[in-house]
Amino acid sequence: MSYGDGKGFPAVGLAHRVPDLGALELLLAVARLGSLGRAARELGITQPAASSRIRSMERQLGMALVDRSPRGSRLTAAGALVTDWARRIMEAAEAFDAGAQALRGRRDSRLRVAASMTIAEYLLPGWLIALRARRPDTAVTLLAGNSAAVAERLLTDEADLGFVEGLTVPTGLDTAVVARDRLIVVTAPGHPWARRRTPLSAGELASAPLILREEGSGTRQVLDAALGGLARPLLELSSTTAVKASAVSGAGPAVLSELVVGEELAARRLVSVPVADVRLDRSLRAVWRTGHRPAGPGRDLLGLTRG
Repeated sequence: MSYGDGKGFPAVGLAHRVPDLGALELLLAVARLGSLGRAARELGITQPAASSRIRSMERQLGMALVDRSPRGSRLTAAGALVTDWARRIMEAAEAFDAGAQALRGRRDSRLRVAASMTIAEYLLPGWLIALRARRPDTAVTLLAGNSAAVAERLLTDEADLGFVEGLTVPTGLDTAVVARDRLIVVTAPGHPWARRRTPLSAGELASAPLILREEGSGTRQVLDAALGGLARPLLELSSTTAVKASAVSGAGPAVLSELVVGEELAARRLVSVPVADVRLDRSLRAVWRTGHRPAGPGRDLLGLTRG
C-alpha cells in the first residue's frame, strides 16, 4: 500500500522507488566478481548495457553504488549496504519463484474435463491419447453428461475445460469452435423409412415418434430448434450409445450425430434417411469459465482438438 506525503500528494509507488530484480542481480554480480565487465558477461548483457543499468539504479536511489577504475569496480560504502539488502530481496524472489513453480506443477498434474456424450464417447478418447503422449504425468478426470450438465460443472468450478454440442452457450462461459457436425435420421433396415425414395419432410419428421436424447442434451437442442420444438419422443435416453443400440434393434427411427454411426451405416445395421428442408448442422465447442482461459494441460488439449 502507498501512503501520501502528508500534504495531500500521493506517494510514488514502491515499484518506482525500488530497483528491479535485474538491476539488483547485476549489483550482486559486480560485488562478487569485482568487475562490471565480468558481471555483464555472466548475465549475458553487454558492458555498456550493464553500465547504463548501474547508473540508472544510482539515479533512482540517489546515491553512488559502484566506484569504477581501470583496475576494476568496487562497491561504495552505500553500495555494500544496498548489496546486503539486495541479497535478501533475491532470496525472497527465489522463494517466490519456487513457490510459483510448485503451484504450476500442482495445477499441471491434473485436468478435469466435462464433455457432452457424443464428444465424450467418440472424439475425446483420441484427443486424450494424444494429450497423454505430450503430458504423461497429467491425470485426467472425465465427467460425461449432457450439454447443460457440462455448463453447470464449469460454472461451479467442478471442471477446468468443457466440450458441448448445443446451439447456445450459457452466460459466464467463453467458447471456441473445435469441430463441425451434422445430425442425421437413421433407422434399422427393416423400417419403412429405409425403403423411401423421397426425403422426409419436416412435418413427417415432427409427427413421427423418435428415439431421442433427453432434454438438455446438445443433440436434442438442435433437433428441437430445427422442428420448432415439435419432436415426438418414442424413447428418451441419456446416452448416445443407448439411442444407437435402440435404433439398431429396430425400436424406431433415431436422430444421431453422423460421427457416431459410421460403422453401423457401413455394415448396413442402420440406414440413413434423407430429410428435406430441416437444418441439422451444428458446431462442437470447447467452453470454459469467462476470464479463465485454459492453461497448462487444458491449453494443450484445446490445441489438440484443432490439430
